[in-house]
Order: sequence, then structure tokens, then C-alpha cells
Amino acid sequence: MFTYPKPKDEDMVEEYPATVKAGGGFFYDEVLEYRVWCYPHEGAKDKFDGDDYYFAFASFEAALEFSKSEAGAQEPLVLIRQFEWINEVEPGKYIHEKGERIAEWPAQYLEGRKRQVDSIERFFRERNT
Repeated sequence: MFTYPKPKDEDMVEEYPATVKAGGGFFYDEVLEYRVWCYPHEGAKDKFDGDDYYFAFASFEAALEFSKSEAGAQEPLVLIRQFEWINEVEPGKYIHEKGERIAEWPAQYLEGRKRQVDSIERFFRERNT
């Protein structure tokens, strides 16, 4: 059974920007926090004049529990940091990128995607690219 990782620095939970990249990259380096987005148009409390908002959590389990108990709450997402990732610039064409990238993923994407020393090289080798 997969165990969802704890954030890199639990003291930083809730300190990251709301607007980040979405998805992508195939691998992650660090988990930063888990997020549950709430949508007033789907029944969440209207706290910000109809705007969507999120709550940040230090564990997937707490985020999941909250998402199940609140109207208009979505499934938990995970905020991740990538130092190296794979960019699919067009269908089937991949580029190895380096730098720092923060993105939200569906939390289920974490399983088997923690970047190892050879993860990206193996990805390209397996696809003969």
C-alpha cells in the first residue's frame, strides 16, 4: 500500500503561492503540501465573493478527510517541487528540463514518481528518444 509522503518542510505549509503550474513533468523531487480546492459554484461556502479558494494540509490523510466532509470541496491535490522534469513539448516529443518548478498534481500521481538519480535517463532510454 502506498504511503503518501510528508511535506519537505511542514512549517512552510500554507506559505506557497496559490497560482502555480498544473501537472506535468512525470517525476517530482519534493512534496510541499496537500491542497483541497473549494468551489462556491459547487456548494462550498462563499468566502471570497464567489472566488475559488483552497485549504493547505501537511498530510494527504487530513486533506482527504476534509475534502469528504465539505460541500464543494474537490479531491486533494499535492503541491510538488521539481528540480528536473520532462517537458512534453508536443505529443511524443520530450525534453529534459532543469531548474525549479512548482506544480499541483492529483495526489495519486505521486506513487512511483519520486525522481531517482537515473529516472529521467531511464525514461528516455525506454522510449528510445
